[in-house]
Amino acid sequence: MTDEQQRARAIKTWLSAQDDAMREALRALVEQSSFTEDRDGVRAALDALEAALPAHWRRERVASETYGGHMVVHGESPASEGGVVLVGHIDTVFPRDVFTGYREEGERAMGPGVLDMKGGLVVTAWGLRAAEAAGHPVGPWTWVVVGDEEVGSPESAETIKRAAKGARCALVFESGRAHDAIITRRKGTGTLFVTAHGVAAHAGNAHDRGRNALWSLARWIDAAQSLTDYARGITVNVGVVRGGTSKNTVPDRATAEVDFRFVSSDDRAWLVDALERLAVERATDGTRIELVWGPGRAPLERTDASAKLRDNYAKCQIESGLGGGESPLVGGGSDASTTSREGVASIDALGVRGEGFHTLREYAELRTLAPKAESLARFMALGVAGMLS
Repeated sequence: MTDEQQRARAIKTWLSAQDDAMREALRALVEQSSFTEDRDGVRAALDALEAALPAHWRRERVASETYGGHMVVHGESPASEGGVVLVGHIDTVFPRDVFTGYREEGERAMGPGVLDMKGGLVVTAWGLRAAEAAGHPVGPWTWVVVGDEEVGSPESAETIKRAAKGARCALVFESGRAHDAIITRRKGTGTLFVTAHGVAAHAGNAHDRGRNALWSLARWIDAAQSLTDYARGITVNVGVVRGGTSKNTVPDRATAEVDFRFVSSDDRAWLVDALERLAVERATDGTRIELVWGPGRAPLERTDASAKLRDNYAKCQIESGLGGGESPLVGGGSDASTTSREGVASIDALGVRGEGFHTLREYAELRTLAPKAESLARFMALGVAGMLS
């Protein structure tokens, strides 16, 4: 038996005795509510995760005045020494009064964040532990767990960038897809806040003196939504509109909140230019349309390096009894876009398999916990440098 075969057997043997421990760790994480805006909840969930980590792993907390904070964990040497940066998030989209608790039905685990992405955190922790258990030195790695991903990682992006600097590749453990397809492409995301300013007036006695902000905003919305081009992967969605005080008052202010998506950085530049131009063209006489750009993410674009990384990680998945396909373009963003933007080959959706993320039907397939962890352990313990050559 070769050294590689011995290490692979050691990984599988160690993980075969970890099923109960992995399930209990998942239960502990999910039972601790960690809605992004619940700072205490996020901190408590980080505490629960940290309690499951080996004492010899170096870790540091990154404090936050806005969110619950973040955690950075290192192996014997950090990813900056040409190693692997692993990324996950501990926050969820569900407040305590909307969705809470954990339960199992057969081989399904249900609860807020069980799939997106506390299951991925368990996969990461046990995958790294299994790699060490194989008795072979694991190369440099850094694991970043953030508490603000569900709102676009506005704060933690800088922490991720620092961890990714000098890394050879990035693995992101977001929700596993059907057939364990690995994500290499995600759309970029953008947020836009639009305010139309007009002049208030009585709708009966002085209608001609008013300048209707709602009308101006409606004209802009109609044109902006028309920029959607499914063939190019561009979408513009006006999701919230507010304005006016009464039906017999010409409204002097109206607002809208906009989400937009794009496939490439060039498409983003085109879209920003078009939306700004429409703000001038569509404003009615005497009104003004103001645009304020909110948080967003760059697209995750497939590169030769990320394609090679995907191919090699897929081999580890297949050898662990999983699928190894490639996902089509995904519309939602993730922190993989941040690592990719730093020039680091990045792949995503390596976490536990399941369905229903961001819904009350969210569930994870418990039987995929161990093979997902095994895939990571194989990748780490059998030589990252060789896997990427």
